[in-house]
Amino acid sequence: MPQRPTAPALRVAVVATTAAAAAALSVLPAALPAATAAPAPDTAPTTAPVNRDVAPAANVLPATFATAGSPAAQNVTAATDAAARAGQAVAARQTAVSTAMAQLGKPYRWGATGPSAFDCSGLVSYAFAAAGKDVPRTSSAQATAGTAVSRSDLQPGDLVFFYSPVSHVGIYIGDGQIVHASTSGKPVKVDDIDRMPFNSARRI
Repeated sequence: MPQRPTAPALRVAVVATTAAAAAALSVLPAALPAATAAPAPDTAPTTAPVNRDVAPAANVLPATFATAGSPAAQNVTAATDAAARAGQAVAARQTAVSTAMAQLGKPYRWGATGPSAFDCSGLVSYAFAAAGKDVPRTSSAQATAGTAVSRSDLQPGDLVFFYSPVSHVGIYIGDGQIVHASTSGKPVKVDDIDRMPFNSARRI
């Protein structure tokens, strides 16, 4: 029958086992790598900056963008001014037509410029003066004022001249008709443009 170990023998065995365990631990690395700490909840994770190419503001404007003082802006201004002047000229001719039509029935008198009587060129100068336009006094001088226009391009307010050399004038009112102070014994009236020999036309 085997004998049980005595107490001293057990103490020796425990000491031996403890020493062996200590020796085994001594060969492990002195410190394990620290675990990567997770970022705190209120700390944004660190990332590498992202670079993006951003075009300068001047390069992303439309090619047709017109800056003040540029040729494009000057062209726009010139076109606007021209349109305004054209609109004013049309309005002036319409006023002249309205003024002349308001004289219907008034008598013809050679050399008269209104408001109670007119000759042909006197009616024209009176009507355009009401529109703020200064035109020559006689029909022959009026035939050189403004800009020449063809008969096919007549617009209300254009001056229409008759005979050769020019000796009569009327104001075109549209639809092939003029308003004029015709001749002695006849009042200011509307007539067909073909009633007299057409010479030329001018636009004031």
